Amino acid sequence: MVPFGGWDMPVEYSGIVAEHLAVRERAGIFDVSHMGQIEVAGKNALEAVQRISCNDAAKLQVGQAQYSGLLTPDGTFVDDILVYRLAPQHFMLVVNASHIGKDYEHIAEGIKPAGDAVAVDASSRYALVAVQGPQAREVVQPLTAVDLGAMKYYWFAHGEVAGIRATVSRTGYTGEDGYEIFVPPPQADRLWLALLESGREVGLIPCGLGARDTLRLEASMRLHGNDIDETTTVLEADLGWIVGWKKPDFVGAERLRRQKAEGIARRLVGLEMQEPGIARAGHDVYVGDSKVGAVTSGTQTPYLKKAIAMAYLPVAQATAGSEVEVDIRGRRARATVVPMPFYKRTQ
Repeated sequence: MVPFGGWDMPVEYSGIVAEHLAVRERAGIFDVSHMGQIEVAGKNALEAVQRISCNDAAKLQVGQAQYSGLLTPDGTFVDDILVYRLAPQHFMLVVNASHIGKDYEHIAEGIKPAGDAVAVDASSRYALVAVQGPQAREVVQPLTAVDLGAMKYYWFAHGEVAGIRATVSRTGYTGEDGYEIFVPPPQADRLWLALLESGREVGLIPCGLGARDTLRLEASMRLHGNDIDETTTVLEADLGWIVGWKKPDFVGAERLRRQKAEGIARRLVGLEMQEPGIARAGHDVYVGDSKVGAVTSGTQTPYLKKAIAMAYLPVAQATAGSEVEVDIRGRRARATVVPMPFYKRTQ
């Protein structure tokens, strides 16, 4: 157990490798109740969300979610978020645990020009349990009348799970198919135990922060504070697809449009180590004698069985096949720029 964002969180239950492989091959269960939920509602809620979220929330139907960012005027990340459209003028923004207070202030201030819209920190109303893996549906479906087979990726529905009022979302942070289930906190333990029992036959096991990190890195999902932060723009992070370019305006739009027109100097890339050694966050990256960047995330992956990393590199070195060296505690090890994601599920 470790302190994390004001919570005591499990790093591992039975071992990071075992938990990682369970999610890739069967199913794993995560308690992610530390995530924050900020709701925005009112007559002008859509306009409010459009201002503070870089993606185009107008494209969302009720019951649909999207990945997005809360940005500074410089087009850099205050946080990365999921936006859920609960009703035509009612949205829920899921934010990172360590940023709940900061994000709430940013949102509440940012939506003021929209008019009739209010932001509420609703985090205390929700516990969040994720079931991830190719057999996630077999675990969750017996406990709910919600038709999970008909639910598309990044959609959600309201119903009961194990007799508990819930919102079930086909989302996750592992690169696998799966579901995130929002329930009232007093019922979270009941849900957890019911899911464990339902998943017993398929080999469902509890998973901690360690496996969550190795899984998301294999899937090239960015981690705020490592791969994206207030020094990195959306385009530098290679996330231009989460920008609603056709929206008239949003926080950071001017800078991003200018950067898109002029081009970027650096970009987040994937690295695969070609020599023994694990590139970790903070390790310097070199081309010849010149330091050109630094690793933002890195690990030895349990499933791919490769040492992989992400790093910001100058655009000239950011093409697949480019060779660099990573300084691993004073020793240089060769690495190659490779396409991301490192891992992509086939089903």
